[in-house]
Amino acid sequence: MESPLIGKVLVASPMLLDPNFAHAVVLIVQHDKRGAMGLVLNRPLETSVGDAWSQVSSVPYPNEDPLYQGGPCEGPLMVIHHDAARAQIEVMPEIYLSSDADAVKGLVADDEEPMKFFVGYSGWTEMQLERELAEGAWHVSPIEAEQVLSTPPALWEELVKHLRHMVMPAVDPRLIPPDPSVT
Repeated sequence: MESPLIGKVLVASPMLLDPNFAHAVVLIVQHDKRGAMGLVLNRPLETSVGDAWSQVSSVPYPNEDPLYQGGPCEGPLMVIHHDAARAQIEVMPEIYLSSDADAVKGLVADDEEPMKFFVGYSGWTEMQLERELAEGAWHVSPIEAEQVLSTPPALWEELVKHLRHMVMPAVDPRLIPPDPSVT
């Protein structure tokens, strides 16, 4: 059975102070009884995709988009994209993940756009993510495909605001009594 968390994002609680995840939005790409894996969507690095690509290939790739820090765990270069034929994981409808070198080279050679490149990933051991969710470190939210591929600068703030409205819808101030402690 597929986890209902795959294809959703974890939105860091404002109280989560771990510098790896403070104000992070993490796309869950795998989750099963052994643990979970995700990619931080809103951690652009100073390095461009083109600069990073020059370290793994002799064929130039003039892409000035930022490379993203997917998390604190080391791993291969990973790409989120729309090409099902080169997918290793379907994350959500029309969003796929590839880390296989040949698949990534094919995506670059065919100039598949849009793509988002990550170095590193976020990982949780068996039941670790479930404990963090129970402790309130993370809030789960749906996300649109375009937000995954072209992350707005204020994505965390937008999602926190959306989650607050879902949990506590706005109250019409005209309905609040002068002394709310009296009911």
